[in-house]
Amino acid sequence: MKELTFIVSADQANKRLDLLLAEYAASSNLGLSRTAIQGLISAGKVSLNSRVVNKIHRKVSLGEEVRFELPEKEKTRIIAEPISLDVVYEDDDLAVINKQTGLVVHPAPGNREHTLVNALLSRFKSLSDINKMRPGIVHRLDKETSGLLVIAKNNSSHLKLAKQFSDHSIERKYIAIVSGVVEFDEDIIEAPIGRHPLKRLDMSVSFLGNTRYAKTRYRTLKRGKNFTFLELRPFTGRTHQLRVHLAFIGHPILGDEKYGKNDNFSRMALHAQEIGFIHPTTGKFIHFSSAIPREFQEFIKKNF
Repeated sequence: MKELTFIVSADQANKRLDLLLAEYAASSNLGLSRTAIQGLISAGKVSLNSRVVNKIHRKVSLGEEVRFELPEKEKTRIIAEPISLDVVYEDDDLAVINKQTGLVVHPAPGNREHTLVNALLSRFKSLSDINKMRPGIVHRLDKETSGLLVIAKNNSSHLKLAKQFSDHSIERKYIAIVSGVVEFDEDIIEAPIGRHPLKRLDMSVSFLGNTRYAKTRYRTLKRGKNFTFLELRPFTGRTHQLRVHLAFIGHPILGDEKYGKNDNFSRMALHAQEIGFIHPTTGKFIHFSSAIPREFQEFIKKNF
């Protein structure tokens, strides 16, 4: 167990203990979330002038000695598997993966193996462990969605990337083939999303009850006789947002059996083609793109 100590300075005085430690952890790249810090305080792992304090709202005073214990890293019980990965970019802080369709991102009850996380544990020596069951995972793509996914290699990078997602400052572009001929060249869908009132594993647009604001911009790239090729840019990141929004306007994504029809497309026709964000260490904006999947190209050539 590692202990850290510092003295409260004039500009730190009168701050809440949990906020002070969160700022200290961020400036020191300790990779501790505010929730984790509150857990340390509640567990008696933080002291002021050698006296244990377990009140997260306690205000600190100038000159007080703050001492706290860093939690030991737990070994994950998830099994590493040598699953092939398309690594687009990698450095000491993060990696960008071009995920294949059909690959679940992280283990869940009833699905503990053969996921992206199992593959990451085999491919990389270090991954963030903010969530012990989802090492490295900052955001997700649905199983049948292919495309670019950013992975955090340490907790400091994870927290900084997660904040960008929370602030909706990450630039993301998807492409999709949808059923029917979309009327507008471009438009914005603003419709709140929540749990389906009857199908509890599904999401739906609803203007009543417990929903969350959701916004998607689309642009028509190409129209066929019975299909449309779209560019999609989500402003928010709700569960199944793109799928639900497109179904809501009457143009479900091809191959989406949950929100559309059981059509003949070989997979769900949704691909995360571009992602851009501020690098958590360098502070520079970096951007990545991937090619249009082969099955998209073949379908468009045949039907457009």
